[in-house]
Amino acid sequence: MATTFADQLRSLPDDALGALIQLRPDLVVPVPADISALAVRAQSRNSVARCLDGLDEFTLLILDAARLSRATDTALTSVDAVLTLTGGVDPEDVKAAIERLRVRFLLHGPPEALQVVGAVDEVTSPYPAGLGRPADFLDPAAGALCADRAKLRRTVLAAPAAARAVLDRLAAGPPIGALSRTAMDTAEPVRWLVDQHILVPVSEAGRAPRPDGELVELPREVGMLLRRDTGPLGALRPFPPLPDAPVRDRKAADSAGAGQVMEAVRATEAILEALAAEAAPVLRAGGLGVRDLKRLAKAAGVDESGAALLIEISYASGLLGESEVNPRSTNGAAQDVFLPTGAYDLWRATGVATRWATLVRSWLTMTRQPGLVGRRDERDRPINPLAPDAERAGAPQARREALDALADLEQGAAPSVDDLLALLAWQTPRRSRGREVAHRDAYFGAALLGVTGLNAVTSYSRLLLADPETDETDPLGLNPADAPADAVRALDAMLPAPVDHLLVQADLTVVVPGPPEPELAADLDAVAEPESAGGASVFRVTPASVRRALDIGYRADDLHTLFRRRSRTPVPQTLTYLIDDTARKHGGLRSGSAGSYLRSDDEALLTEVLGDKRLIPVDLRRIAPTVLVSPRPVARLLGALRDAGYAPVAEDAGGTMVLTRPKARRAPSRTPRIAEPMGPPHLAGPRLAGVVEQLRRGDIATRAAHRAPMTVRAAQGQAVPGLTAVQQHSQAMAVLQQAVRDKVKVWVGYVDSHGATLSRLVKPVSMSAGYLRAEDERGESLHTFALHRITAAVNEE
Repeated sequence: MATTFADQLRSLPDDALGALIQLRPDLVVPVPADISALAVRAQSRNSVARCLDGLDEFTLLILDAARLSRATDTALTSVDAVLTLTGGVDPEDVKAAIERLRVRFLLHGPPEALQVVGAVDEVTSPYPAGLGRPADFLDPAAGALCADRAKLRRTVLAAPAAARAVLDRLAAGPPIGALSRTAMDTAEPVRWLVDQHILVPVSEAGRAPRPDGELVELPREVGMLLRRDTGPLGALRPFPPLPDAPVRDRKAADSAGAGQVMEAVRATEAILEALAAEAAPVLRAGGLGVRDLKRLAKAAGVDESGAALLIEISYASGLLGESEVNPRSTNGAAQDVFLPTGAYDLWRATGVATRWATLVRSWLTMTRQPGLVGRRDERDRPINPLAPDAERAGAPQARREALDALADLEQGAAPSVDDLLALLAWQTPRRSRGREVAHRDAYFGAALLGVTGLNAVTSYSRLLLADPETDETDPLGLNPADAPADAVRALDAMLPAPVDHLLVQADLTVVVPGPPEPELAADLDAVAEPESAGGASVFRVTPASVRRALDIGYRADDLHTLFRRRSRTPVPQTLTYLIDDTARKHGGLRSGSAGSYLRSDDEALLTEVLGDKRLIPVDLRRIAPTVLVSPRPVARLLGALRDAGYAPVAEDAGGTMVLTRPKARRAPSRTPRIAEPMGPPHLAGPRLAGVVEQLRRGDIATRAAHRAPMTVRAAQGQAVPGLTAVQQHSQAMAVLQQAVRDKVKVWVGYVDSHGATLSRLVKPVSMSAGYLRAEDERGESLHTFALHRITAAVNEE
């Protein structure tokens, strides 16, 4: 059988062989030595299962029809036999499905004698199309009943209502059911069916009897009779169930998506800033705690599922990492915390579109499934963000499948998630089974990240998701298309341009009419409190925010200049007075270390501080009319004073104010782990032609080696019955010298530079300087052989 299969592959023209490789690229990873090896690989379980995973529901049912219609004695079927099982469907659609199976060599042979590849039965259900085994195979009595079609029909019609319900359930597939000893309501109908030989008791091969009862199977003939309305294969859908979805306007979808892009980037930045301000500890079992997740979700203004997704993406893209903190924990072990990495600062300095592309590319390739966060594992423990339990190797492929199914629809189509899952279940039923949760998570993530807008794929996301087209002029792929750069440019054109100005209102609110430039954003972080974000951000200037700006080094003149230069509206007097009043009080109190001290030229102010009951915990006492001291550290004294509404500043030993910006805490930079593309690479053009040529050459060399004489094959270490000795090297030299004189062909066995033993039929031309020059048997080229590598030489017979 293997030889016949290999001969069929060998007889294919180059374009047909190339089409097979394109449809089943795993066959050439790595490239097999010859076509016989290709045939063996094409019939292997793994390759056949991988090929079946990419077939649609209708094609798989046609393959089941081929399995059902096989002859008992020859195991062959035909196109006509398949057509008899697909009544009600256009024969051209059935033939097209058969051709899809034949071009993939899951079916092979002439149309009148098709054969199913043996591994198909090994990797698919033993019950094709949900039908059981033939009745005569299961039980002679059931076979006799099914042989009499009229009697079988009368027996089925006479079945009680409860028994008929059991038959209808088994006829829908699978045809196996378990008869429970405890379920008395179903035991009697099943017993009636068994007594009438409509159901046959069976046992699981190689297993002990079931503790909960016995198994029964519905014979194939009975199942086909019960499916008389829908057909032997059940309901056949030659075409995908395209969802009846609304079509969004392209500009509306892009605008909605661009707005969500800005929100996703803002929320990610808010989460990382919250972690920079207060690091989250790493749990002992790994991951982020529930309390920290709630805190970060509140800081970003998103729900917990959205926060978990952004945290996972930040970690996958290298923006978030782990760092050891000091002091050590009470048990003496070092404690790790989650902190932004140095890459976060570089990421934040880029444009919104570039930041979005970084997040989406990491999301598409990360082997994490954030939708599992909040669920429970097999040990009934909750799954936390960044925990090992959320690792799923198939997550990248599930995202691509879900997004490709949506992108393949009409431009602007916005179907529901359930309709998309139904479409995926038809397109790749074997692969989609069990991935419904992952597909739902993919659509949720796409909406949160702005990949979709109004449930439709945006135009800039299509550029990022599109597979790069093979460039025939660049077969080595040295200059691949830069899809992310194209997507960034398209998105950047839709986003509002960064602004360098703001609008100051009389109520001390500051409106930024667009995404702020990095320099403006840094100033706003220092002098104002954020109130709302979106297309236009709103901040508010408060005494605390002005005091914070003064604490990190701004002067009152700097703040006045900032608002005059940046504001497109007149600066209200209330803001000027606020800055001046806060600056006048700022630095009026100065502390130093003694534990700590507090001094001021305003004695009345020190008297007020000394009498403030809120400052009792710092134990202030007067040591001079203008000096108070405390045993507490300077940092604690400053914090208590500020909490009480005062505006102190620290000073050094020389009396100079110490104004410092807090140091940003960062985790060590880490390289994000990017998952390798699923499946073998796409082959086309010159690369595909090169693979086909390599297979042809390898096949020619293998067949030539098989035609070599016994002496040559024995010299190469192959077992040859009846051969008692191997031809010596000196004898081989003599044969070659005589062949040069006579100009005749000889078989030469030699060992190449890789240690492989080969045989070739050549015509020697000359022997000199330790080398043999000879033409191959087709006379197309001249080869040079090192004489010390030649193991044998025999004249052509």
